[in-house]
Amino acid sequence: MSSAATPSTDARTDSLTLVEAVRDGLYTEMSSDDSVVVLGEDVGKNGGVFRATEALYEEFGEERVVDTPLAESGIVGAAIGLALSGMRPVAEMQFMGFSYPAFDQLVSHAARMRSRSHGQYSVPMVVRAPYGGGIRAPEHHSESKEAFFVHEPGLKVVSPSTPADAKGLLIASIRDPDPVIFLEPKLIYRAFREDVPTGSYEVSLSDAAVRREGSDVAVYTWGAMTRPTLIAADNLAEEHGVDVEVVDLRTLSPLDVETIVDSFEKTGRAAIVHEAPKTGGLGAEVATTIQEHALLYQEAPIKRITGFDTPMPLHSLEDYYLPQAVRIQEGILETVEF
Repeated sequence: MSSAATPSTDARTDSLTLVEAVRDGLYTEMSSDDSVVVLGEDVGKNGGVFRATEALYEEFGEERVVDTPLAESGIVGAAIGLALSGMRPVAEMQFMGFSYPAFDQLVSHAARMRSRSHGQYSVPMVVRAPYGGGIRAPEHHSESKEAFFVHEPGLKVVSPSTPADAKGLLIASIRDPDPVIFLEPKLIYRAFREDVPTGSYEVSLSDAAVRREGSDVAVYTWGAMTRPTLIAADNLAEEHGVDVEVVDLRTLSPLDVETIVDSFEKTGRAAIVHEAPKTGGLGAEVATTIQEHALLYQEAPIKRITGFDTPMPLHSLEDYYLPQAVRIQEGILETVEF
């Protein structure tokens, strides 16, 4: 079982937001490995739509920080070719909702290359994508469709919830021999700061993090939903005496089955929080994993606290759509009181 601590090889730290930690991870790897290149729409001179690649163009030049045409299929296709040629490309999708034109490249080529070539070739590439709602963006800017990519064998899927994890997970993703979909929860890009090691370090792509120890119910979440889940857990402890264990999955594919099961066996009850639509979401996979491995420990139905089975609404209804701390708290209490 993984703790929430981030491994470090450097005692020095900087206080960074999540988006700054992403930039720091890119800078760290580009500085130490000439094969790492960044490509995408406006990633160069403009520094990216959220400024995640700011100053990289000035530091590494136009041959390693490449502004591309507005063509997601071309961006990912070029990244696949670069990866097969010995480079380690990091392709940016400006928003997750813009990635759909590149879906064929990802599932038909990047994800299958290792099996198609019987292990002769791999595709060491990362596709970064800001995802999720809460920033009052227009249509196609607030999708949370991680389940699309989790369903595809050959793709790894990552979603950090803290700056320190964002840097360590991104470095691990860039170094991984296979394609990684790196989903960045833009709602918390600049929501808070924390100390991030200045050196190079990795956070494992196979370990969840227990953010809060508890004995009454295990709650599984990831990305931007981790913070309201922790708030709900603290409120439940203070107001109802309920001891909630909060597990941040971090890596959505592969899932850390051991940590998921250990937390459930300790508590006998579970809830899953995600902002994606409920039907066919990753929460169903987590619930089934619990059923398969720990059914005899179960004391109550597993509760899913999620977005709704509708497109992300605009503006005034966005906060209603997203699981907030109050709705998370009510859902957890429901399974505890069953």
